[in-house]
Amino acid sequence: MEVKMNKNNPTIGYIEGDGIGKEIFSHAKKLFDEAVALAFSGEKQVNWLELMAGEQAFEKTGEYLPQATLDAIGKHKIAIKGPLGTPVGKGFRSVNVALRQQLDLYACVRPVEYFTGIEAPVKKPEAVNMTIFRENTEDIYAGIEFDQGTDDVAKVVHFLTEEFGVNKIRFPKTSAIGIKPVSEEGTKRLVKAAFEYAVANGKQRMTLVHKGNIMKFTEGGFRKWGYEVAEGYDAFTKSMYDYIKKQGGLEAAENAKERALASGRIYVDDVIADNFLQQILLNPESFDVVATLNLNGDYISDALAAQVGGIGIAPGANINYDTGHAVFEATHGTAPDIVGQNLANPSSLILSGVMMFDYIGWPEVAHLIKNALAKTLSNGALTTDLGGMLGTAEFTEKMIANLK
Repeated sequence: MEVKMNKNNPTIGYIEGDGIGKEIFSHAKKLFDEAVALAFSGEKQVNWLELMAGEQAFEKTGEYLPQATLDAIGKHKIAIKGPLGTPVGKGFRSVNVALRQQLDLYACVRPVEYFTGIEAPVKKPEAVNMTIFRENTEDIYAGIEFDQGTDDVAKVVHFLTEEFGVNKIRFPKTSAIGIKPVSEEGTKRLVKAAFEYAVANGKQRMTLVHKGNIMKFTEGGFRKWGYEVAEGYDAFTKSMYDYIKKQGGLEAAENAKERALASGRIYVDDVIADNFLQQILLNPESFDVVATLNLNGDYISDALAAQVGGIGIAPGANINYDTGHAVFEATHGTAPDIVGQNLANPSSLILSGVMMFDYIGWPEVAHLIKNALAKTLSNGALTTDLGGMLGTAEFTEKMIANLK
């Protein structure tokens, strides 16, 4: 959808984040402003609005996610943030999860690609070029859990055993219980967003990743509803391929698939999650766009980031494509052990900024920043986590020089 905002002077909220957040954001913001000024010759600029969340917010307001922050993002639609720590003990299970759920940012979008110059742990990191659409609001991240030994869990166990005859809770007196909701509505809006992305970006393959062989009604439901969305896009599905193969053989199926792709149709298949984690190591070039559930997406995104050099260069966005609200974020942790030492890699936040500028309709800025990053890395200018010698400030200055 088109984001309705001031095209020349958009207000963008920013949350510096905890730990290394403050230092990486200050440098990334400088780079963003330089790129905007260069792209538009000073005719456009970002109106940055500082917001609070995480430890800084708790110290000042007693809340990890103040309502004022939610209200501001609700009003201005777009925000970008550094890493936020997860409070230990009571309160939010995760500030990040709470932010996504409060704003109904149902799609976690994680593009993963390799940049020349980075040493990666796999043989062909350049073959990795895919975008993950991870459902953001359901699954176990809904947080429906009952602690072991409490009256609540005893009621749940009693209900399951007495009302439904469940006999698979091996140790009912000492078990904690968790419930994962997966809905048709939640699945279909996520898969629809993934399809729209695939169509807009000329992608040829869409893969539904699930564990439906074990969780037949939740993850199996995700698979079923995902294929129902595919029908609305006239996709060429795996079931069509298998039918043609059964009737006419492998060559006939391959020819039908080739014709479908040549005509602009998208090939849609599904892969069991554990097999998918093998396939992205063995045949990563086989995948373009991936739609999956919340927990699977968490695993898959980090595994793919490792294949191209680490989570320090992995961007992310949390988007509601229906309302236009979006929060772009560094995907790594707060790294308290290196705070203030000029060692943090700002690339994850910078690439999230690339996603943000594309999203608001400023592709000129996104292009400049991404090209500058690619040039910087290919020239061997690396931060310490990537095997180089540059600190946060020096790396960003190299990128600013390479904007031109």
